[in-house]
Amino acid sequence: MQTLNDWLAHCERLHPTTIELGLDRVRTVAERMGLRFDCPVITVAGTNGKGSTCAMLEAILLQSGYRTGVYTSPHLVHFEERCRIGGEIAGAADFVAHFANVESARGDISLTYFEFSTLAILSLMAQSGLDVAILEVGLGGRLDAVNIIDTSCAVITSIDLDHMEFLGKDRESIGFEKAGIMRAGKPVVVSDPVPPQSVLDHAKAIGADLWRFGEDFNFSGDKQQWGWAGRGRRYSGLGYPGLRGANQLVNASGVLAALTALREQLPVTAQAVRTGLSMVELPGRFQIVPGQPTLVLDVAHNPHAVAALAANLDAMGFYPTTHAVFGAMADKDLLPMLARIGPLIDRWYFTDMPTPRAATAQHLQTQWQAQNSRKDASATVHADPQQALAAAIAAADPADRIVVFGSFYTVGGVLEGGIPRLTAKHMGT
Repeated sequence: MQTLNDWLAHCERLHPTTIELGLDRVRTVAERMGLRFDCPVITVAGTNGKGSTCAMLEAILLQSGYRTGVYTSPHLVHFEERCRIGGEIAGAADFVAHFANVESARGDISLTYFEFSTLAILSLMAQSGLDVAILEVGLGGRLDAVNIIDTSCAVITSIDLDHMEFLGKDRESIGFEKAGIMRAGKPVVVSDPVPPQSVLDHAKAIGADLWRFGEDFNFSGDKQQWGWAGRGRRYSGLGYPGLRGANQLVNASGVLAALTALREQLPVTAQAVRTGLSMVELPGRFQIVPGQPTLVLDVAHNPHAVAALAANLDAMGFYPTTHAVFGAMADKDLLPMLARIGPLIDRWYFTDMPTPRAATAQHLQTQWQAQNSRKDASATVHADPQQALAAAIAAADPADRIVVFGSFYTVGGVLEGGIPRLTAKHMGT
């Protein structure tokens, strides 16, 4: 196996199921590999806001002059996006030796695609001379492969209902899974304003240093600027983060709490905070692409994230018609998502996606019809996100907006050729 693609194909063939939670197999292989980090580690779990939190941590720490390593998943277009070293996406060739390390260490142990690739990326990061490692949990926390690494500071973002077949049927059981990334005596920042009791109980039970939103840190703001206050530290007159949307101040507050908790090991200046927050960017998180029509990209794929997207769309002002390209996995709680954003969407373009885990476009349309109360809304089905977007562009006027949301496959599908720049058909190109 010579290339990254060879290795990824090998990983896909290796294990009978795509998701199998549990740390025993991964930990055994990691021990054989001698995998360890010699720098502070920040681990981020939660239902929504993980990617944004990692991006803000990275941006501020880069501005402070630290060599950062970030692991996030899934990717939008290319696998390499899952690992950034010093702010740059790792090159495909950089991964190959580390996949080979995992293969030679695993012996007869079977690993899922996620476990195998996680070990390879952690190996790459551990050998990259980092000052700080930022690790995003894939699913849950307690039994996720990322949790074989002990954290210096855990961050738990908003907790909502998602992946219930793996994590439990309510916020309390899901919270318990997320809480598994905490370590005794180490700080844990809980940026969910109303955390499940299970998270608070677990912090107390193991003696973690709990930083609670609204108690240990908080933010205030007006239209122009915002400020943050936490244990022994304040920031005032901050500009809004480069990532748009009301929910980003909650994420940014958790980031500042984590950096304050780690200030002995990783001091950052107020200027690094200002510059880092203003420059942070992350594709597919309420990403507005200017053009005619306006294009909005968002990987919202559970009810909580879709509610945030709906509020953010509402705040954008008036558009004559809003078109939506939507695709989602079959296990998603579709009805509340469709009901929440339905009033804002005039024309739907449901799309199939290139994975057996996806709901079909036809199923999405049927679910939408079951709860649709708007006589003036319409819907069509399409074979892939590119075709769905093309249909939306063909139907849209220059003053309209097109929202592409749902699974990473939906947003990634329209980003395959780069960011689409829309110029309306009857304006000349």
